[in-house]
Amino acid sequence: MPEKRDYYEVLGVGKSASADEIKKAFRKKAVQFHPDKEGGDEAKFKEVNEAYEVLKDQQKRQRYDQFGHAGVGGASSSGGGGNPFQGFGGQNVHFDFGGGDFGDLGDIFSNFFGGGGRQQRPGQNRGRDVETSISLTFDEAIFGTEKKISLNLDAKCDHCKGSGAEPGFGSKECPTCHGSGQEVKVINSLFGPIQQAQTCHTCRGRGKVPEKKCTVCGGDGVRREKQDITVKIPAGVDEGSAIRLQGRGEAVADGVAGDLYVAIHVAPHKKFTREGDLILSEETVPMVDAALGTELEVDTIDGPLTMKIPASTQSGTDFKLSGHGVPHLRGEGRGAQIVTVRVETPRNLTKKQKELLEELKGSGSKKRGIFS
Repeated sequence: MPEKRDYYEVLGVGKSASADEIKKAFRKKAVQFHPDKEGGDEAKFKEVNEAYEVLKDQQKRQRYDQFGHAGVGGASSSGGGGNPFQGFGGQNVHFDFGGGDFGDLGDIFSNFFGGGGRQQRPGQNRGRDVETSISLTFDEAIFGTEKKISLNLDAKCDHCKGSGAEPGFGSKECPTCHGSGQEVKVINSLFGPIQQAQTCHTCRGRGKVPEKKCTVCGGDGVRREKQDITVKIPAGVDEGSAIRLQGRGEAVADGVAGDLYVAIHVAPHKKFTREGDLILSEETVPMVDAALGTELEVDTIDGPLTMKIPASTQSGTDFKLSGHGVPHLRGEGRGAQIVTVRVETPRNLTKKQKELLEELKGSGSKKRGIFS
């Protein structure tokens, strides 16, 4: 995996650059590298966009300044092509990280993975692709799981093995299309009669028909039946991903089955949020503990652990817990968890507590503040 460049270097600005300077630098670089213009560079254009998406956001920029690329979920990013999930766990798994629209998944995967799907040979019948969805908990998406789904699909008839002919009988030339698989119809239009070729309605494009139709499927070669399918969900999938299972869609007589596309939906977590390969959370620390330093038990997706809070910790400070984030889909290891500490101001003080705070206030410089 190529090492990522510093985001400030990508935009050509210093680390003290203002938000306005970052925006101006981005616009200049975006125009320079836009792939639609002559001399553009798509890879550099994407790099510029990635840098700007982080540096324009105050919180992300703060984490980047403190932890580098690991603080903004960029450790697992990769510009490489290809499909990293080919043959995962015995199933052919493909992912679309573009999110949301599953109206034409074949085009989505072709665009994202360079046409990694099966190519249909000329004259080869292919069954219909099927789309469905699976809902996962936050933990299931992080660690991976198996889900079983049941779908009513066309499957090849066991009785005739998909031929459409009763066992012991063969096939003969289709009397309608005479073996071509197509029939020509004449359509009257404003410009006169027009001949139009379409799939033969008798043989459905096969060019042949059974000598005797299968007594189970009626010559169709397929039967509608309930199918139980196990879908293996790899660790690290996210909302908007999709898995493709080749050959698990609708079957067709004398051809190959279509594919099954499974859209992934992930339920939100009450404690954690996700940002790329990062898990984000917040913890509250009493004011005195933040001032003097303490040890705090924090929740992670792996269970509770103890985190050291140094003295003079300010509200909004981020702490990184390496290896407690999301597994990298395109490599080994995991991202980090970023814990943001919120310092809690005490309420309903007793008289003694107020006196102590007044004493502390009086002992410090008015300009510097109590804990400065």
